[in-house]
Amino acid sequence: MAKNTSLEYDTVIGICRKLFIKKTSDYGSAWRILRMSSITDQIFIKAQRIRTLEEKKVSKVEDDITSEYIGIVNYCVIAMMQLDLANDERTELPPEEVSTYFDRVVIETKELMNAKNHDYGEAWRDMRVSSLTDLILMKILRVKQIEDNSGQTLASEGVRANYQDMLNYSVFALIKLS
Repeated sequence: MAKNTSLEYDTVIGICRKLFIKKTSDYGSAWRILRMSSITDQIFIKAQRIRTLEEKKVSKVEDDITSEYIGIVNYCVIAMMQLDLANDERTELPPEEVSTYFDRVVIETKELMNAKNHDYGEAWRDMRVSSLTDLILMKILRVKQIEDNSGQTLASEGVRANYQDMLNYSVFALIKLS
């Protein structure tokens, strides 16, 4: 059976977006108060929990691995929106604006995924989900290091590219888990 990565990607993003928009209705844009380091730590907590669940195979809390990957996707979107809104001091954004920002970030990130998939030949399809988890954890550590260095890098991509990769790895994991 031929795989349609673009369609699978859009399906997963649709699930993540639906939850994000529902939470925006419930909580507004309360995430605007978070500093970048706090968002990175939220992603770390989710990825670390996935790794723990992968290793222990037992969960004592309701959220499963799929829910945690959805959370990573949405926190990566939040991170990129915060980067875009760095000079905007508003803590409350209208839901339509949040929705527009969400879509813009995802479109940009999907374009990166398409370019990398072309170059790498969809290698992610032959990877284990646990390897995707480890790659996310590695990217988080990179982002933390960049944040600790006040955003300065000598030879590496910046934080946005790392958030995009984490989002894409999470989508890949969700495709594999479905």
